[in-house]
Amino acid sequence: MLPGVKIQDLKKNVDERGFFAEIMRQDWKDLLGDDTVVQANLSYSFPGIIRAWHRHNQGQIDYFVVVSGSMKICAFDDTQGSPTRGQLDEIVASAEKLQVVRIPGHYWHGTKTIGDKPSLTAYFVNRLYDLKDPDEDRRPWNDPSVSDGRTSKPYDWNKPPHK
Repeated sequence: MLPGVKIQDLKKNVDERGFFAEIMRQDWKDLLGDDTVVQANLSYSFPGIIRAWHRHNQGQIDYFVVVSGSMKICAFDDTQGSPTRGQLDEIVASAEKLQVVRIPGHYWHGTKTIGDKPSLTAYFVNRLYDLKDPDEDRRPWNDPSVSDGRTSKPYDWNKPPHK
């Protein structure tokens, strides 16, 4: 994993009514470190929708929890001089196995809803969004300069996982 990218399994407390799960707690220091979550958001995406690539340069960290459906979450390091330059992490998250996925914002990152159902993702950030001065750089989802570190070819969001 790229430094700072973390995954924390979440505990479902199941009973005859369904389940309850804590999805973010201030005392989860192994996940949060010194971060403080200051904003929570919901993102709903239809099957096959790709939301990529973007990054944050002012210290924002994203914490994703897929609460319905399934999603591929990717992070890519293209930082000059970084020992992980060219590395790409690909994480599949779903409501079936609740997890928090932590992505430091300086990595280019994005998502794709996979499967035949929409995804609903709650995500938490440690910086408030500023509409007048957004902390966001963007590049196209199919930017050929984002390489798949496993193949040295451009990353293909639509490549089947078994090939």
